[in-house]
Amino acid sequence: MDDVRSVDVLVVGLGPAGASAAHIAARAGLSVLGVERNRLLGEPVQCAEFIPMPMGAYARTGGVLMQRISGMKSVLPSGRVHESGFPGLMIDRAEFDRTIAREADRHGAELWTRARLTTLDAENRVATVRRAGEMRCIRYEVLVAADGPLSPVAAALGMEPLDVVQTRQYTVPLLRPCGDTDIWLSDDYPGGYAWLFPKGSVANLGVGADRRWEDNLKQPLARLHRQLADAGRVGEAVLYRTGGAIPVGGLRGRLVVNRTVFAGDAAGLTHPITGAGIAAAVISGERAGQAAAAYLSGDADAFGDYEEDVRDQFETAVNRAVRRRRELAGYWRTAAANEDGVQRKGWIAFDDYFESAAV
Repeated sequence: MDDVRSVDVLVVGLGPAGASAAHIAARAGLSVLGVERNRLLGEPVQCAEFIPMPMGAYARTGGVLMQRISGMKSVLPSGRVHESGFPGLMIDRAEFDRTIAREADRHGAELWTRARLTTLDAENRVATVRRAGEMRCIRYEVLVAADGPLSPVAAALGMEPLDVVQTRQYTVPLLRPCGDTDIWLSDDYPGGYAWLFPKGSVANLGVGADRRWEDNLKQPLARLHRQLADAGRVGEAVLYRTGGAIPVGGLRGRLVVNRTVFAGDAAGLTHPITGAGIAAAVISGERAGQAAAAYLSGDADAFGDYEEDVRDQFETAVNRAVRRRRELAGYWRTAAANEDGVQRKGWIAFDDYFESAAV
């Protein structure tokens, strides 16, 4: 094993949360090492690639913005369609992540790909990373865990795993220009929903479901693909396949443990109903980088402030969604699950969702 490497901040995971943390910490003058297990930053894309309008500043770099979205059509089990304003942007998610990572690199952060965390001694603040077949020992002052819903850092700390749902997504040719997203609510997708997100000449078509009720996402996705192809909306070709886990159980009980700061999906910040998580990842990642800088500058309250700020910003909405998921769990795989009234209570486009699930 090589000699021990020492840095101020070690970031595990270089998606939008980790790359944002690395950027902000490096910009503050800290020595930063970011490690990413995948070969390329931003890939594979495991995302529908939609961001809300307030995140538009992050889509200004060439190649990130793909299409503007104006609204959302929510299809109920009866076939009734509810139209609502839902402005946002469709992005090239891989380029989005890489743009943030380039800013981290520009400010001096060192970023490793194909680098996997293998062991973690949080008490002594030492991590072992395998890179290019070699074991690297890293001593850090602050660790930012941005390593997704199945966080190896959390596992190494003995923390409980997050509840997740699984997703499967195709990128398909889009045969008709479209400015809205489409959402299908049905017992065909228990614990989740189906979606079509247009992205210029293609669209992301996917389904999400809880494996307690549906463990084969290929079949419902193939059926939906066939229906839309028969209707002339999308092509039959599948240009890209992806999928992954989305946390749906709410925020972790603690967001900071032994100078380890959790951000993004690893912190459980993804919305448990919609699965939206990019904005929360960027915001929490930037805040984690700020907290690291403040703590290492002598602010003993920096981590407590991080925990309070993140919970203040996200916990109310996330907790409402967790409650809604628990209520819906009693309906899946029953006739009631295909009643419009039940589905209206479980989706953010309807007033019923907020009226019945107030926190």
